[in-house]
Amino acid sequence: MSDQHRSALTPAGRAGHLARLRAATAEAPLDVLVIGGGVNGAGAAFDASTRGLSVGLVESHDWASGTSSRSSKLMHGGLRYLQMLDFKLVAEALRERDLLLEHTAPHLVKPIKFVFPFFKKV
Repeated sequence: MSDQHRSALTPAGRAGHLARLRAATAEAPLDVLVIGGGVNGAGAAFDASTRGLSVGLVESHDWASGTSSRSSKLMHGGLRYLQMLDFKLVAEALRERDLLLEHTAPHLVKPIKFVFPFFKKV
């Protein structure tokens, strides 16, 4: 952990960071303050900003360095729910995946072909 991150965890460091945030937003207060710069926080900040809201985002470390950095980066489309025979959830996951492929982020998402065995060889 860097000295900068260590100081943020002390009462004085926290007070300093909050004072800088207050000063930076004194003349133009934020509509939304998102805490966490992972995929969900970044997505929430992006969504709020596209709706015309003034958005701030704070993150304790580097962007997407927590859970988001350990993601498989795959939109599974509900395949994992087949094992539980939850076909309703599979259908919902496929609809959500298709939204990303066709509307939300077609420039960021692409289909990947793979082979999935249907039987176990003994």
